[in-house]
Parts: sequence; C-alpha cells; structure tokens
Amino acid sequence: MFGRNQRDEAGYLSQRLRMVDDQLRRRDIVDAAVLAVMSAVPRHEFVPPEMIDEAYEDHPVPIGCDQTISQPYIVASMTQELGVGPESEVLEIGTGCGYQTAVLAEIVKHVYSIEIIPELLAEAEERLKRLGYANISTRLGNGALGWPEHAPYDGILAAAAAYEIPPALIEQLADNGKMVIPLVTGGGYHQDLVLITKSGGQISQQTLYGVRFVPLRSGG
Repeated sequence: MFGRNQRDEAGYLSQRLRMVDDQLRRRDIVDAAVLAVMSAVPRHEFVPPEMIDEAYEDHPVPIGCDQTISQPYIVASMTQELGVGPESEVLEIGTGCGYQTAVLAEIVKHVYSIEIIPELLAEAEERLKRLGYANISTRLGNGALGWPEHAPYDGILAAAAAYEIPPALIEQLADNGKMVIPLVTGGGYHQDLVLITKSGGQISQQTLYGVRFVPLRSGG
C-alpha cells in the first residue's frame, strides 16, 4: 500500500524539507534534534492513501475512527517542549497513526505508547514495524491510567485532551521529568497545551498556547 518509486520519494523529501523550513523554522522550533527528525520521518507513510497529498500541509489530517494526525508544527512543538534525549524513556498517550511515536523514537531510548482504539493500534503497529522501529512498545488500553510497569518516565506526551491531569500520569512521571498534555478549559469550550514539570516531588504547570485535540477517552 505504501510502495513508492524513487521519484515519488524524492518528491516527498522535497515537501518534507519545505515543511520544516516554512512551518517549523519560521516559527519557534529551534531544537536541532527535532528539526532533523521532522526532516527525516516520512509523514506521508502515516496518512490514509486518499489524504496523501495533504501529508505535509499545515493542518491536521483525518486518519479514521474520528481521530487525526496533528499538524506538523504541533508534533514538533510538543516534542521540543518535552526536552528529552538519547537516554530518555517516554510514555505516549494516544498512538494514533504512529507518527508522533516515530518522531519520539528517533530521539529517545524507548517509547511506550498506549492507544484505546484497536483498529488504530493494529495499523500503527504494522506501520512502525514495517518502517523498522525497534525501540517502541505499544499496548491497547486507557491512557489515563498510564503504563506503571515501566515507570518512571522522563517524559510523558498526551495526544488527547483531558479535563484534568490524570493522577496516574503524575505518579509515573520521573523527578525532573516533563509532561505535555492538552487540558480542556473555559467550561469545555477551549483547550490549552500545558507543560508539567516535576521537581523534588512538586508539580509546576505552564500554559503554552491554545490547541484543539480529540478528547482523552475513558478517564479524561
């Protein structure tokens, strides 16, 4: 389904580099590792075939099951805010199509990713395996409960909006770790992306900017 010839791949590479220059560098994405990964991961492999022409455009793309792949800027920004590196272990809430998972996997030691929709998880697992990622573990489940067996995590990234920060995720965040999560505010009519930092067992919260994510299911 995803077979491309060399001319196709050269075209996608050109689109990807233009995406990085126009959508990321011209905004506030400055982390060299994030820019390199966004230049390398083939985003077109993670969208439905009928949406492939929109893979590198500056907006979310539907992936089925009423879910979306976030716009490139949001993926890059959330990754940059986590501040993780080659020795980090990260928990992702909401595998989706696997694109954010792949971006993280290019940067960190290991990604543990949870998805609640079986169809999406099966497709993402097949895709990530085909693309050669060996440092990703996935499971079907309620992301609000986290994955305690592998805690604590240096970073936690949630790709779905919660009404409050799930207590289990706070517990599973390592000291000096960071969590990026969309929170529903304003009586349910607005969402903010927030950065949670844990230091000395204490939690601090910083509002980054307004966002629009699908809701966190079964526990959000």
